[in-house]
Amino acid sequence: MRFMMMTTASSDDDFGQSEELQAEMGAFIAEMSRSGVLLATGGLDPNATRISSSGGKVTVTDGPFAEAKEAVVGFALIEVRSREEAIELSKRFWGIVGDGEGVIQQVFGPEDLPPAE
Repeated sequence: MRFMMMTTASSDDDFGQSEELQAEMGAFIAEMSRSGVLLATGGLDPNATRISSSGGKVTVTDGPFAEAKEAVVGFALIEVRSREEAIELSKRFWGIVGDGEGVIQQVFGPEDLPPAE
C-alpha cells in the first residue's frame, strides 16, 4: 500500500531548523530509504500555480493565494503494509519536527485497477 504523507503550513509558520533537527531528520530519511519504505520525498513551493477547468475553458492563476489559509509544503511517498504503519511513520516524523499539521492519503495507481476484460 502506498501513502502520501503531506505537511501543511500556514503563511505565518517559521521553518527554521536546527542542526540537531536536520541530523535527526536525515537519519530518519536514511532509515526509511534503506528499508525500502520511502519512495520519494521533497519540499514544495507554497507559491503554486492553480489550474482550473470549467465549461471547456482552462484558467491558469499564479500564486501566492491570499485566500489560502494553508498550503502543502512537503511530502513523502511511502510504501508500507497498512494504514497503521503509515500513521506510525507519520508520528515518528512529527516527534522529530515538533508542532505542525499534515495529511496522510492512500495513493492508488494503475496496478490497483481491476484487470481489463
